[in-house]
Amino acid sequence: MYDTVLELLNNRNFKAIREIFIDMNEADVAALLQRFYDDHEAETHELIVLFRLLNKDVAADVFAYMDSDMQMMLINSFTDKELQDVIDDLYVDDTVDMIEEMPANVVARVLKSADAETRKQINQILKYPKDSAGSIMTTEYVYLKKDYTAREALEWIRHVGMVKETVYTLYVTESRELIGVLSVLDVITADEDDLIADIMDTNIISVDTMEDKELVAAKFAKYDFVAMPVVDKENRMVGIITYDDAMDVMQEENTEDFLKYAAVAPSEDSYFKTSVFAHAKNRIVWLLVLMLSATITGAIVNRYQEAFAAVPVLVSFLSMLSGTGGNCGSQTSTLIIRGMALGEIRMRDFFKVMFKEFRVAFVCGIILSLVNACRIILVYRNDTSVDCYKLAFTVSAAIMLTVVLSKLIAAMLPMAAKKLKLDPAIMAAPLITTIVDTCSTLMFFALATVVFDI
Repeated sequence: MYDTVLELLNNRNFKAIREIFIDMNEADVAALLQRFYDDHEAETHELIVLFRLLNKDVAADVFAYMDSDMQMMLINSFTDKELQDVIDDLYVDDTVDMIEEMPANVVARVLKSADAETRKQINQILKYPKDSAGSIMTTEYVYLKKDYTAREALEWIRHVGMVKETVYTLYVTESRELIGVLSVLDVITADEDDLIADIMDTNIISVDTMEDKELVAAKFAKYDFVAMPVVDKENRMVGIITYDDAMDVMQEENTEDFLKYAAVAPSEDSYFKTSVFAHAKNRIVWLLVLMLSATITGAIVNRYQEAFAAVPVLVSFLSMLSGTGGNCGSQTSTLIIRGMALGEIRMRDFFKVMFKEFRVAFVCGIILSLVNACRIILVYRNDTSVDCYKLAFTVSAAIMLTVVLSKLIAAMLPMAAKKLKLDPAIMAAPLITTIVDTCSTLMFFALATVVFDI
């Protein structure tokens, strides 16, 4: 599609481009324009021309899907009338998301182009903390009064629905207090003279304006809502959060946890927009911590040089032990962190989790130890420089202890972080691996000195 549009643009066939845009989804159009923006061969004016070819009714929706850099470039190229048209058609929460990433001069121009009511709504949302439910809500929802009939409610929906973000869920308020909720299907299927008070649901699930947005996203996943009402401390309706905004929060939180789990400090920008220095800064702290902590393992190895001298073959099993321990720890920590994120594992399950992981580790350890013992006996049975049975016992026992220890540590650390009100993802796989490496190395040489009487 990109090549087709580019060819039409070069041939100045704007009518054909407009027809292509009509048949495309807004998100796909935004992705296509992003391709033009990212293409160094494409001039800025080409993107502006393409955006102006969009139907006015969909231009704002396409604009909302763009990244902040492209939005800012377009804003700088818009006339005041064009900017006002886009802002008027944008939903308030999309406008807030946009201006939060804009420099002050661009924000001033956007607010200047918005009408008084929109500016008031924007400022209302901007005052909430960044990670709160209030910061991601929209004030554009359909509310009804309890004494409306179904016919009056439908007339009201037709009157205001086109400028609201969603009409699928309707909210019943009295003196701004949220007293009921119903779907547009409830209104359509009711008798025309039925009162809203008789068909609304008073069992309301809502969120507070100051509630953490990650918890809000979890409620969307739990209840499968299309939208969720946001209320203040007095249960007064102040806005709604829609499913698309909750999905954005889930994506942000999953990305942040993934980066932390990989021992990388989270960044708000994409990979290519983050500078080399910023990438290095986000990674170097953890790398320094892990490198310095690994010196403990080196000190242990240095302490047991006599064991190396007496049984040189022992050193060949160090990497296997550390790799096995790290892999076991990564498996367990991934499952525990994921279970905690989904609400399957709670702090009261600590001992239950530890007992379960101990049993899993015991089964895995037995199998790994037996396979390893057989391998060692087969490989070293004709080697007169070492007792293959003592070697098999030492390495297999070390593997058994390493597997049990790594799984218990990997289960314990994320839950301990949660108890201390830290993000469990900071107990990253590299950190667990480093701890397990130190412990497994110490146990291995301690066993070797006893078994081989060194």
